[in-house]
Amino acid sequence: MTQNFSGMTIALIGAGVSNTPLAEFFTKKGAIVTVRDRKAEDELGEERCRSIRSTGALLICGEEYLSDLTEELVIRSPGIRHDIPEFEAVKARGGRVITELGLFLEMNPAKVFAVTGSDGKSTTTTITSILLERGIMGTGKAYLGGNIGEPLLHRIDGMTENDRVAAEISSFQLMDADFKAESAVITNISPNHLNWHTGMDEYIDAKKIALRHAKRAVLNYGCEITREIGLSLDYPVTWFSRDPIDNVPEKDMRIFPEDGVITLFRHENAPEKILPLEDILLPGMHNAENYMAAIGATLGYVSYDDIRDVASTFGGVRHRLELVRSIGNVNFYNSSIDSSPTRTAAALSAIPNRDLYLICGGYDKNIPFEPLADAVIGCGNVKTLVLTGATADKIKDAMIAHPGFTSSGIELLCEPDFTSAVMRASSSAMDSTGCRCKAVLLSPACASFDAFANFEERGYRFCEIVRNI
Repeated sequence: MTQNFSGMTIALIGAGVSNTPLAEFFTKKGAIVTVRDRKAEDELGEERCRSIRSTGALLICGEEYLSDLTEELVIRSPGIRHDIPEFEAVKARGGRVITELGLFLEMNPAKVFAVTGSDGKSTTTTITSILLERGIMGTGKAYLGGNIGEPLLHRIDGMTENDRVAAEISSFQLMDADFKAESAVITNISPNHLNWHTGMDEYIDAKKIALRHAKRAVLNYGCEITREIGLSLDYPVTWFSRDPIDNVPEKDMRIFPEDGVITLFRHENAPEKILPLEDILLPGMHNAENYMAAIGATLGYVSYDDIRDVASTFGGVRHRLELVRSIGNVNFYNSSIDSSPTRTAAALSAIPNRDLYLICGGYDKNIPFEPLADAVIGCGNVKTLVLTGATADKIKDAMIAHPGFTSSGIELLCEPDFTSAVMRASSSAMDSTGCRCKAVLLSPACASFDAFANFEERGYRFCEIVRNI
């Protein structure tokens, strides 16, 4: 769907780096653009302000940045709710409020392969984009974007109906989105972002929006919530799970490992062997699930040979179980992307046969930490847990309250800042005796916003500290 922006007044909420190409995109189409940000100009910095103004956009900064919001189209930052009073006033007078990704998904001519969920979105979306790129070679182009990589909207003019887009979509972005998709994946659903959503019901409902106009739903049978969602749908579902799947409608397809090989089961058809688990370069069963989800999303768009080739060569996304360096028998892993207890549980299971020195804590999303305590204590390999950030006390309380904590022998430490937490975990690992291999693992189980702009910045800081040890 094309749209004429000439003469339209448009507000971009947030003066981050990603909005600069967006401001340029709209001004080149004749729109009158204003960029609004809560920070004062001196907080944004001279270079950032100059970059925005160079696009031809007006810049409004400070606490009153949303006052007098008279623009016809408001592109909201995903972190700001869609229903705040200022946005409701825009809608009441006939204006439009949407995210950059939401607008792209409405306008884009390419086939969309959507991925959402509480955990595994980034890896699954990246794998999906690589598979699509293999399958489309020579006939079109595959794009990766959304909640990962660079924004998509300013690239839309070069896209055609022959292209394909793998889009990672957060619950924040889904709240006011309405789009069609070739396939929509929900990797899983567990408590997350409950400081932003009104509750778990709203969070689940947001995830379900991805399925609204999808030709194919790809859902995790091993997650109770996504299983209930899928069984209520009136169109075929492609299920995936690390365990065997049964009791699903005949119209549905199933993907799960059989005899060590990821296998596709279609009703009344012979099982189709797709990918031996041992061929997957990424460690951990959670990454096998990510592959199953991506395979389900791209069925018919990529050959099984290409799937096997990608699995044997793809080394993963930055900040996800990234091996930073080794010192003696101690490995240092950056998994800063792990912003929930379930992600940390997956990371712990992916590093067997090593004593673990774990760093957790960060921004408080009002999620429970009992599942994290279950994972840390149940892992059996965690020797030291170093806590930092806004959630340190909550995680500490959950650990101490766990019935298995005392017998686990886990050393529980709290540090006032991120740097000291990394240094404490590192010294504990390197000073420990014994010949057993060890790992220092940054897997925070929390978002980063209490101390960092995003999880990438947190991960880069971890790498910097570790490389200077």
